[in-house]
Amino acid sequence: MPLIQLVIILVAVGVILWIINSYIPMQSTIKKILNAVVVIAVILWLLSVFGIIGSLQGIHVGR
Repeated sequence: MPLIQLVIILVAVGVILWIINSYIPMQSTIKKILNAVVVIAVILWLLSVFGIIGSLQGIHVGR
């Protein structure tokens, strides 16, 4: 994946998260949980992109 595409995706995720945090009224605890989930998902995706962890296709949630 080209570096510019990676940066564009990270900026888009950041802007979307900022819009959600700024314009959608929610409790602060829900915002914290949402931010943590997004940050963890982005970190896992970045680790997968750079080949530090294996493919994320092997991760299953639920059955």
